[in-house]
Amino acid sequence: MRILVTGGAGYVGSHCLRRLLAAGHDCVVYDNVSRGHRGAVPRGLLVEGDLSDEAKLTALLRERKIDAVMHFAALALVGESVEKPELYYGNNVLGSFHLLEAMRQAGVRKIVFSSTTATYGTPDKMPIAETTPQEPINPYGFSKLVVERMLDDYAAAHGFGFAALRYFNAAGAASDGSIGEDHSPESHLIPIVLQVALGQRPSISIFGDDYPTPDGTCVRDYVHVDDLAAAHLAALERLQSDKPIKVNLGTGRGYSVREVIDACRKITGHAIPEVTAPRRPGDPPELVADSRLARKVLDWTPEYMTIEPIVETAWRWHKSHPRGYGA
Repeated sequence: MRILVTGGAGYVGSHCLRRLLAAGHDCVVYDNVSRGHRGAVPRGLLVEGDLSDEAKLTALLRERKIDAVMHFAALALVGESVEKPELYYGNNVLGSFHLLEAMRQAGVRKIVFSSTTATYGTPDKMPIAETTPQEPINPYGFSKLVVERMLDDYAAAHGFGFAALRYFNAAGAASDGSIGEDHSPESHLIPIVLQVALGQRPSISIFGDDYPTPDGTCVRDYVHVDDLAAAHLAALERLQSDKPIKVNLGTGRGYSVREVIDACRKITGHAIPEVTAPRRPGDPPELVADSRLARKVLDWTPEYMTIEPIVETAWRWHKSHPRGYGA
């Protein structure tokens, strides 16, 4: 198939691009590279542009005779979304609207959408199933939920076939260390801990050690980025206009902040000093996926089921790229 990958220069998008190319698909990346990296995209595949440029998107879809879209282009920092909601409604919501309109005008009716567990907010029960009410507590989560609702409406009115894949905590890097995670500023736990191991930070801050969890620190479900890529490919192959796919992508096993830090110590051989800090507002004690529906619908089983192999791939990337793609 001929696939347009929006946000393909970003973390998850670049790993999914790699999986698509390995499967023999013909891909074009559309990215404004504001937070992605040209070095994450093979030469000749990147078209620089913004989601707001609907005319450019429509022309690209037509010229390249695109069959389907994988949509990763989004802003994804919870704190920033609270401070600057206009960025998230402008890019994530309006940008996605322009993309869907370009697809409609170009006659492209298949899309796999990068959604998030943030659409659930702070659920009362664990693990989180697809039947859990979607009640986001920040503009980032709400912006993703709005796009899911847009997809519902475009499917009903215009025959779109779509998948909304709700990630838990994306983690890790390509097993060969060629591409990985490089955010500025970095907000994900594993790369921040590894920056301490590299001597780029003095210590790791644990935000709250009095949560109702086994060791008092927050628990999260970490899913390897290559497993996310495999799920996207499986969803692409199963798109139907009358059967939308909405599934959680996680392992079903949670790890606490302290367990992640201990795994990083073991893999890197570094002491990694820690400092306990006050809780951050809005951090739920635990977020763990019920991924049984994804396993059934997509015939998908994560390859990385424990934290240490995930950390090992991340360490391989960070050790060989201590300054990310700018190294």
